[in-house]
Parts: sequence; structure tokens; C-alpha cells
Amino acid sequence: MRRHQRAADVITYTLLALIMGFFLFPIVWLLLTSLKPARDAFTIPPVWIFRPILDNFRAVFSMVPVAAYLKNSLTIALGTTALSLVLGVPAGYGLARTASRAAGNSALLMLAIRMAPPVALLIPFYLVMRDMRLLGTYLAVILLQSVFNTTFVTWMMRGYFLSLPADLELAAMTDGCTRFGAFWRVALPLAVPGLATAAIFTFTFSWNDFLLPMLLSGRTTRTLTLGILETMSTYEIGWNNMAAIGMITILPVLLLGYILQPYYVRGLTLGAVRE
Repeated sequence: MRRHQRAADVITYTLLALIMGFFLFPIVWLLLTSLKPARDAFTIPPVWIFRPILDNFRAVFSMVPVAAYLKNSLTIALGTTALSLVLGVPAGYGLARTASRAAGNSALLMLAIRMAPPVALLIPFYLVMRDMRLLGTYLAVILLQSVFNTTFVTWMMRGYFLSLPADLELAAMTDGCTRFGAFWRVALPLAVPGLATAAIFTFTFSWNDFLLPMLLSGRTTRTLTLGILETMSTYEIGWNNMAAIGMITILPVLLLGYILQPYYVRGLTLGAVRE
């Protein structure tokens, strides 16, 4: 019996290691490419042992205004996250605490908006932003990203609020609290793990977005994802430089995920079960 259990553990850990390796391999490959000389980027067989260099990172900082693009990415991602949470969290709470068919249909409509491909809505939104004279501003990108991310936050927080007991809010309202007071003082503090999870996802979606900033941002509001294109020239594709700026781009998201990891895990598990 013990031997069977040990064999099962070995198989389980081996499968987990293979799955982790499959998902981590692109990041490891990106890191190694960013530290390799250009001549070793695509050699066959691949060079695994080499002397790491920082020349690619120095080249990126000389070609791309990394600090300015980093500030633009942070401004847009934080603005989108804040606006999506401000709009999506109360909407999710309202849908969770409304027992009607219209509320269920509204939740499905929210999901349908999220599932629509952004490229299908680009031209109408571009014309709207042009007529409002918002092209090239932070606000244009934040507003359009919030359209898609608010639906995600609403859908996710609706599931999370459904998993919380409504009796606590009813008790608060019995003691004289208003519905908004019950939401603000009782439901919202209990939903901190869900808020953190929704914030991480929204920040990541906005940070990684390439299409909307490419269409709506201007020369002074370009993001880090667009900066990757600036490492390419007409005559050469600098794969090592692209890998270096790629590492710079993903680093803040990895850091945010690591810091908020405890809330992130609790948010996923608690929101996944409805009692």
C-alpha cells in the first residue's frame, strides 16, 4: 500500500514538474536570449551554457525611452484598473443581490461584451475618440480598456459576492444601515481577496495590451509593449534586444503578482464556490 502511494506521489510530482516546465519555458527562453550575444540567439543546437552579458539591456535603454514608456504603461494600467473596479464592483454586487431574470440576463450581456473581439470595435471607437479630440491621450486608452475590463470585473465580483452570506448585510440593514452602507461596511471588506484578484487580472490585461495603445496612443503616451517595435529596424530584427525589453516589460507584472499572491489565491478559491 505504501509502495503504491509512493509511486503515485512520484507520478504526480513528475506531471506537475512537466506542466510547470511547459509554462515557464517561454520566460526562461526569453531571459536566456536577453543575456546572450546576438550570434548565439538561434544557434542549433541551442547554447545553454554561456557567459551572460548586459549589452542587450544597454542597447535597449539607448534606443527606447524606457522610463517614459514605463510611466505611460503604469498610468494607463493603474487608471484602467481603478476605473474598472469603481464601476465593476458595485455592478457585480447589485447583480449578485438582485434575484430577477433581468439581473441574470444583464450578467450574460456583460460576458458577451467581454467575449467580443476588440478589433471588431476599433473603428467605431476610434471615430468616437477622434470626434471627442481624445486621440493620443491617456484617457482614450483608459476609457476603451475599461469598457472591456469592467465587464470582466463585474462578472467575477458577482460570483464572489454570491459566495458571501447575505445574512450579515441583512443584519446590518436591520440595525439601520442602508443598502449602500451594508455594501460599503460589510460586503466590501469581506471581498478584499476578490478585489485583489480582479485588480491583478485587470492590471495584467491593460499592461499587456498592444492593440488599443497602438491605435489610440500618441508619441508622448506610448507604452512599453509598443516600445518592443522600436527595437526593430528596416534591415535587422534585434531578437536579443526584443528579449531584453520583453523582460523589462513583464517584470512589473510578475512583481505585482508575487506581492498580491496570498490575496490572489484566496480570491480564486473563495469565488469559485457558491454555497
